[in-house]
Amino acid sequence: MAIAGAPIQVLVVDDHPLLRDGISALLGGQDDIALCGEAANGLEAIRRFRELRPDLVLMDLQMPGMNGLDAVVAIRGEHPDARIIVLTNFRGDVPARTLLRAGASGYLLKSGVRTQLLDAIRRVHAGGTYVQSEILDDFEDNPAGEHLSEREITIMRMVARGLTNKEIAGNIGVSAETVKLALKTVFLKLDATDRTQAAITATRRGFLEL
Repeated sequence: MAIAGAPIQVLVVDDHPLLRDGISALLGGQDDIALCGEAANGLEAIRRFRELRPDLVLMDLQMPGMNGLDAVVAIRGEHPDARIIVLTNFRGDVPARTLLRAGASGYLLKSGVRTQLLDAIRRVHAGGTYVQSEILDDFEDNPAGEHLSEREITIMRMVARGLTNKEIAGNIGVSAETVKLALKTVFLKLDATDRTQAAITATRRGFLEL
């Protein structure tokens, strides 16, 4: 439990030591924020959270072993009041919506760490939420949050790799006509007119990173 007037205790979770070092240096210059621990993957983050009971967690999204999404779900499952800010390189409304639904209180691109992280920590620790402005723009551009099914995401991953409908059909055990019909649905959901535009939009919105 946080002590009134004490620095905000922060646990940093990222598989890149250089990023952890950079955040440590940034926090080291603050009187009201302190680094209390580090972890390199989701499983380690869960263990460290149990040990340290930090006020706030900075969580990378893509890590080996257990990713940030699974770690957020696990930590929030054990500690419903845990405050977690996701740090990621993945811009797009899809991963952001997914993490916020899972219980994260913030979503920040790593490109914004130097300029926005301290404000995000203070705001989330005070009980608010923090979503980087670029991500909010993506929310506004896709207000319905139209989602793709798992099969549609699988098909789009293969489209992005340049596979034909026939090749995709062979990989997932359906007919080429079924793939063609699935792509028509995807085009409608993504407001795309062809395979290339659909692949670009799916990547930009984050469907292909999750």
